[in-house]
Amino acid sequence: MPATSAALLPHLGARWTAPVETSAEAAFAALEAAAADVVWLDSSSSGAHVIGTGEHVLVVRDGAATLDGEPLEAADAVAALEAARAVLPGAWVGWLGYEAGVRMLGLEPAAGRFPEAAWLLLDRWVVVEGGRAQLQSRLGEPWALPPAPPVALPPIAHVDAHRLRWRDDDAGYAEKVERCREHIHDGDSYVLCLTTAIEAPPLDMVATHARLRAASPVHHGGLLRIAGVTLSSASPETFLRVEHGVATTRPIKGTRRRGADDDAALATELFESEKERAENVMIVDLCRNDLQRVCVPGTVEVTSLLGVETYPTVHQLVSTVQGRLLPGRGPLDAVRSLFPAGSMTGAPKRRTVELLQALEGAPRGVYAGCFGLVAGESCQLAMTIRGVVADAAGAHIGVGGGVTALSEAAFEVDELHVKAAAMLASLVPLGA
Repeated sequence: MPATSAALLPHLGARWTAPVETSAEAAFAALEAAAADVVWLDSSSSGAHVIGTGEHVLVVRDGAATLDGEPLEAADAVAALEAARAVLPGAWVGWLGYEAGVRMLGLEPAAGRFPEAAWLLLDRWVVVEGGRAQLQSRLGEPWALPPAPPVALPPIAHVDAHRLRWRDDDAGYAEKVERCREHIHDGDSYVLCLTTAIEAPPLDMVATHARLRAASPVHHGGLLRIAGVTLSSASPETFLRVEHGVATTRPIKGTRRRGADDDAALATELFESEKERAENVMIVDLCRNDLQRVCVPGTVEVTSLLGVETYPTVHQLVSTVQGRLLPGRGPLDAVRSLFPAGSMTGAPKRRTVELLQALEGAPRGVYAGCFGLVAGESCQLAMTIRGVVADAAGAHIGVGGGVTALSEAAFEVDELHVKAAAMLASLVPLGA
């Protein structure tokens, strides 16, 4: 199979490439059927797809890291990824869970059933971009896509609502919103990102992702199956992008549902909301502070403030903060400075995380962390939101929202259900 002269997405570090006739959906179906660990960075609205597999897996559970099943000495999940990259350079795809960030703040997270981090080193992968598809390999070894079954949307089948278990009912969540407001009134915090969770029975995660991406096409989607855990996400939020030494984060704070007859009015209402604007600006300030720790003084700037972005199911209020990294600093230095993301904690970060741990009473798991790609001196990481995390025992769906002094409990409960609706409608029960 002849190699091409130019690699798509050259920062992935391929040593061999070859053109191939395939789609992102067909490439994933072929690799998913043939490998236990497989990943799909899924840009279902625009941009590039990366679909790949590999033999080397990094897992962090309860603060202890293993690389290919062998213990790896590391202080935290980011240090573990740094150590793995030093031994096995290349393109790593995976996630950092929220509790990994809690631990990095010097706090003790609650133990959960999902890994605090899981990363797969790509050995063989497909890039689909701009109407072209290309096979690539890390070690320079030619390979071919195995045959795959036809790709189709799954048949209509839904999880019975009675089999979904919410951690908090509406009244309980509203009470927690009021407790957040009390903390703000007492000066403990300025804004708290309060979350809850929904537990579901075992799912067909490939079919669930097909539904989720069809209902909510986004630039930062992903379907990652690593070490027996599967993450499906249709995330609209960039946690961190590092390219050519510039670090960019795009926090989302502020949500409105889409409407049939009142859609434009809802977008305007979001833009003009005093509460949503205040919440967004507070997190922007936190992101500026986080980035300043690893960026050249004077280069951190807000390049976009309070922009309304529209997605198939919601309007979102989005800002952009960026800065040039200090010499010698790389993507994982920026991750360490920003994680856990301010848009999923609140401010001030460490104290607010302590308050949220007490209020929520359970680990968030993979939800509220980040996922994506780290390769060389670049990274593309999305917030782990609008997603489903599952293992053989069942599935976990996290959902939440920011609470400020101006929050109204009933409104926060309504926003919770708006955010959960697309995910719950996408769930496909195992065996359907």
